[in-house]
Amino acid sequence: MNYDILIENGLLITMDPDFTIIEKGCVLIKDGRIEACGKTGQFSGVTAKHHINAAQKIIMPGLINCHTHMPMAMFRGLADDLPLDVWLNDHIFPAEARQVNPDSVETWSCHAITEMLLAGTTTCCDGYFHEEYVAKAVLASGIRAVAGQGVIDFPAPGVPDPGKNIHTAVEFVKQFKNVSNLLTPSIFCHSPYTCCAQTLKAGKKAARELDVLFQIHVAETRNEMNLVQERGEKSIVQYLDDLGVLDEKTLIVHAVWIDEKDIEIIQNSGACVVHCPESNMKLASGIAPIPKLIDAGVPVGLGTDGVASNNDHDLFSEMDMAAKLHKVALLDPCVMDAKTCLKMATIQGARAIGLDQITGSIEKGKRADIILVDMDKPHMTPMYDPCSSLVYSAKSTDVSWVLVDGKIRVANSKII
Repeated sequence: MNYDILIENGLLITMDPDFTIIEKGCVLIKDGRIEACGKTGQFSGVTAKHHINAAQKIIMPGLINCHTHMPMAMFRGLADDLPLDVWLNDHIFPAEARQVNPDSVETWSCHAITEMLLAGTTTCCDGYFHEEYVAKAVLASGIRAVAGQGVIDFPAPGVPDPGKNIHTAVEFVKQFKNVSNLLTPSIFCHSPYTCCAQTLKAGKKAARELDVLFQIHVAETRNEMNLVQERGEKSIVQYLDDLGVLDEKTLIVHAVWIDEKDIEIIQNSGACVVHCPESNMKLASGIAPIPKLIDAGVPVGLGTDGVASNNDHDLFSEMDMAAKLHKVALLDPCVMDAKTCLKMATIQGARAIGLDQITGSIEKGKRADIILVDMDKPHMTPMYDPCSSLVYSAKSTDVSWVLVDGKIRVANSKII
């Protein structure tokens, strides 16, 4: 067989179930799919249209950013150092009313995608308004994405009549379902305090009928419980569970203010969680009990959130921060080890957004979403443990090659 791409001579970290690491590893790609991987010596004599010499580089799965608001790149640094409610109500919502339109959404989504690709992110999970223009940016750029049309109970960009919020989301999913294997449409109900019980139930019902992911911000701040009057004495998670919106196709974003009972509910429901440590830290929202969720078997991915509250789309710094934040919070240097954080940014992230059968690891049959990280840097030398080096030493600027679906999107640290 004549392959499309041969990547050889690199340190291959597969992120497969056995966490296989191969020195002088090789990956063979045909029609966007991984056909084989192993030691370079196994494939001597193999021909390919394109050879990539990965000497002094780590070959690994592309990173998966499980929570973004890509168009919000236009608000990077707009209103820093403020509490979430003030930041959102006094600055972000008014700015969105003024500046968010189809052109700005598409333009700034392209900007965010460029940032992510250069930083080694090959898949993202997005949620915003005018999401059809986010979808256009995704299809034009070649990144892999789950794109969720935003649902909220007051006038929003592209949805001036809140009574049409679910209808708009449904039409978005129908428009983009099965358009491309790179784009998976979704429904994103913003939060329990911006969507009433009727909206949440209708949004989840529509997501179930369309068989798509249902995304929602949950328990991000301590004050959130006071904003959801309908919940009575229940926690936010209990409230959502009673509404019937939690299941294996529900993506819970943040999950900061939850307790043991909530974790049990999430575990039993099959729902997944996204951890956004840098955004939560910057907004002083709190520290999510991620180690407990992982111990309970809940799939947890890693997200940057929008750059208006982060202020970047850098999953390398997010891994580093996730590891260190929980160590200092729990006074335990062993918690959230490098391997755990690397899984969150790759295979566990893929699992959280329902794409683990096609991406998140380098295994035969999966799509070729692959990055190369340079090891020949002072801050990467010496390397005793490649996982530790990736989490604690590597920078997003160390990414030199990025492939999505078997197509080269970044070569020698430049967008193709």
